[in-house]
Amino acid sequence: MAFATVLACCTTGGAPTTKAATSGSDSGSTSGSGLGSTSGKPNVVFVLTDDLSMNLISHMPQVQALQKAGTTMSNYRVVDSLCCPSRSAIFTGEYPHNDGVFTNSGSDGGYDAYNKNGNTQKSYALSMQKAGYTTGFMGKYLNGYQPTDPKPAGWDKWDVAGNGYPEFNYTLNENGKQVKYGHSADDYMVDVLSGKADSFISASASSGKPFMLQVATFAPHAPYTPAPRYASAAQGLAYPKTPAYDALPSNPPSWLKGRPTLKAGQEKKLLNGYRKRVEADLAVNDLIGNVRKTLQAEGIADNTYIVFSSDNGYHMGEYRLTAGKQTAFDTDIHVPMIVSGPGVPADRTVTQPMSNVDLAPTFESLAGATVPSTVDGVSMVDAWHGKPPADAPQAVLIEHHGPDNTPGDPDRQGKRAADPPSYEAVRTPDALYVRYASGEEEFYDTTKDPYELHNLGSKAVPASLRTALAALEKCKGAAACQAAARV
Repeated sequence: MAFATVLACCTTGGAPTTKAATSGSDSGSTSGSGLGSTSGKPNVVFVLTDDLSMNLISHMPQVQALQKAGTTMSNYRVVDSLCCPSRSAIFTGEYPHNDGVFTNSGSDGGYDAYNKNGNTQKSYALSMQKAGYTTGFMGKYLNGYQPTDPKPAGWDKWDVAGNGYPEFNYTLNENGKQVKYGHSADDYMVDVLSGKADSFISASASSGKPFMLQVATFAPHAPYTPAPRYASAAQGLAYPKTPAYDALPSNPPSWLKGRPTLKAGQEKKLLNGYRKRVEADLAVNDLIGNVRKTLQAEGIADNTYIVFSSDNGYHMGEYRLTAGKQTAFDTDIHVPMIVSGPGVPADRTVTQPMSNVDLAPTFESLAGATVPSTVDGVSMVDAWHGKPPADAPQAVLIEHHGPDNTPGDPDRQGKRAADPPSYEAVRTPDALYVRYASGEEEFYDTTKDPYELHNLGSKAVPASLRTALAALEKCKGAAACQAAARV
């Protein structure tokens, strides 16, 4: 199938008719504008992808349509460019130094560290459930979670996998029941999640209660498995190289210094990987289209927010690094934040800095729920609705514990991929300041140097950024953290 043909297929709003992609949809329904809940509270569908980088959006027509229908936060970043700490920050609204999750496993990471630090009781799901919402979670939860583990408090509907990276031959914990899926086309996980999302939306619309649904795909995480219908669909695609591709910054930090240029074999592997990532995202694109179609069919589209994002970005050849993440460069921390819904202006871009610690208080605010005092973030509701947000942050804290190469970790990466040492960093709309545990520092003027290729060094760091970082890395609670973030 030619890539152009695939895109034409995707823009119609869904996958080919399969059991997984269509179950739960009511093809006889007509679109409408019902509230979908007797309370009048809005619904929320949050689609969180895994390792989706900004250079994939141009190949996802349904996501582009969502951008035209809604608002894009162009300065939205993650507080840790690694799966588990990023997802923990989303659930809790806390920075890693407060929720205790810095890595994917071990004493400071993964499902065990999340539970050990009492984070289950901090999840936005509990607040929304108490506010009268039916809550659903589907797909990837936290690194280390297994289908034999219990359903966490706060979730009414729970369809969650352990190792779903291959997209086939996985087991879902379906509200406490282990259900195995095989290797047929209908078992492709993104499509299964799409069908379950449609069913959840339809059932929730019938109940009259507001709902919160998070669908967390494993795609496009390695091994970058596409749906069978999209296999080889992007094989003619070139990699979108920027000036950072196969280049080192001037005055690079010690862990990056001396990297050789990429070899032909490495470049070929990167290109093939990028093409497979595009192919894997085409099914996610279909999922977005199916959700939008189902909301329209159930008459609740006008009262439902659709939120699209990723847990972290991904570099592939930039800074002479092979495929990976965990750096403070924008390739890894800058991810999409796109929202459509009631009161959200169409085709609009907001430049206000925000991060994934702001999601939990945003969802809770939309629900009219009590925002816990423990959150470090602030609500994005005003920004989403075209208003200047109160107490707006001007800087985002990024935290990382490394090197992080635990055997068995699906995000394990060697030196060629990155694996930087521990650091704390501050990102503003016009600067990146990084301080490593060793005391080494980086500073980039991103207005003049958007690809972060000219490290101006410690002597160029503004005093205001040093002050902000010192305050942010120790802050606790929204008031303290937002005060620290005002550079």
